[in-house]
Amino acid sequence: MTALQLVWFKRDLRLRDHAPLAEAAARGPVLGLYIYEPALLAAPDAHACQLAFVNDCLAELRAGLVALGGRLLIQRGEAVAVLDRLHAALPFGALWAHEETGNLLSFRRDQRVGRWARDRGLPFVEIPQNGVVRRLRDRDGWAARWHQRMARPLVPVPGRLHAPELPEDVVDEGVLTPEALGLSGRRPGAQRGGEDAGWQTLASFLKTRGVDYPRQMSSPLSAAEGCSRISPFLAWGALSVRQAHQAGARQQQRVAEDRRRAARDGRGPDGGRFDARWGRSLAAWQERLRWHCHFIQKLESAPGLERQNVNRAYDGMRPETPDPARLAAWAEGRTGWPLVDACMRCLDATGWINFRMRAMLLSVASYPLWLHWRAPGLHLARRFVDYEPGIHWAQVQMQAGVTGINTPRIYNPTKQAQDQDPEGVFIRRWVPELAAVPPAFVHAPWTMPPLTQRFCGVHIGRDYPPPVVDFARAIRGAKERLGRVRNSPAARAAAAVVLERHGSRRRSRWGRGPRRR
Repeated sequence: MTALQLVWFKRDLRLRDHAPLAEAAARGPVLGLYIYEPALLAAPDAHACQLAFVNDCLAELRAGLVALGGRLLIQRGEAVAVLDRLHAALPFGALWAHEETGNLLSFRRDQRVGRWARDRGLPFVEIPQNGVVRRLRDRDGWAARWHQRMARPLVPVPGRLHAPELPEDVVDEGVLTPEALGLSGRRPGAQRGGEDAGWQTLASFLKTRGVDYPRQMSSPLSAAEGCSRISPFLAWGALSVRQAHQAGARQQQRVAEDRRRAARDGRGPDGGRFDARWGRSLAAWQERLRWHCHFIQKLESAPGLERQNVNRAYDGMRPETPDPARLAAWAEGRTGWPLVDACMRCLDATGWINFRMRAMLLSVASYPLWLHWRAPGLHLARRFVDYEPGIHWAQVQMQAGVTGINTPRIYNPTKQAQDQDPEGVFIRRWVPELAAVPPAFVHAPWTMPPLTQRFCGVHIGRDYPPPVVDFARAIRGAKERLGRVRNSPAARAAAAVVLERHGSRRRSRWGRGPRRR
């Protein structure tokens, strides 16, 4: 009799392009497993908004497996304990999973599962699902390996699965609500999860929404529509990076054909005018898919990245215990800088904000407020439905200026407001107490004369706070402190090591960092 194959779903909640599922199905009957793990659910970077998205994915995955003749068993408990109980009740011949680059808790969990499997002589097969390379010695040639992985054929969905009957003592818990797991605080405007929703979102971007991607991605006014918005589907595995890359490549081929047709007869495929913006937009977006894996690779190579400075020369530069009043003002959207507060409130409602605004939020926390990056990083992790630890913590440290290999990026929130929300539309939507403020003052309401405040009915200090600190003075002090560390021999020496271990080997024509899709 062929041994049962157990497929452990984690951050890979899909049927298509799922190598562990296909490999297991080729070897015998298959049982899918998902585990609600208390330690991960209670982690300081976890939130119910993420679980709600995961649950959407699980419901669709569960139905898809049943349609194929399979089953998704859902259990609650720590992974080793669940696997041990299940193996005793329903012995399986191999455990299959995708490689995962998660937070430190999941890293250590996977180590424990590996030891458990080895102790029992049980094969635990982990298969890569993106461009991240496990046990990578150096970054030389990494980009070429990424392209090789992205070019491999997508793994087809098994034609038919054969699921075992469950013993009476194996309880299928089903999809559990956040409330049933002791979590609360959904994001009412958050994206819904699921493989089908991921494909629909990707298709709409590649067909229509992405035409002006490089221009629209920076402003919170246009980014919600102009960005692809597939980041949560990538983060939780409802789509694979390879699926996105190959769909983008197919669209690039179609655009190239349209360009040739337009050059020949002056018209596009539908008889309309060819839009030349597509070429640049798709190239920029494809580059950011590569950056997606580039940053996750940093955490794969240095699992402690989420808790300590990648460049240890910066240890002690900022107090590890944050100023509680400053942290609260920033986290609750009441800093007195309207665009900062609008972005934070938007995050509370939707679980998403575009990359430039994420960078601005971290810059404000790191420089004028001079907060250690760990507490703001955890707060944002809990706000993001698309929380991807590898991207997140590498970006947090980069924006905080503690890598030593990146130019410090200090965002002036007033200038960003003027550049990215010139009429104050986004600000007025998310900070309604400023709705009546005249356009000349909506980006810096503390500069309103008393008479203007009385006229519009918005009194600074009563209806809306003044800036929590003097920006110019705080930035001067931050630059001085940062400069002393950055220019020290210890920081320079450590930066060379960081660059060798984590630095990209090629320069992007679209910039040095990823943009949230």
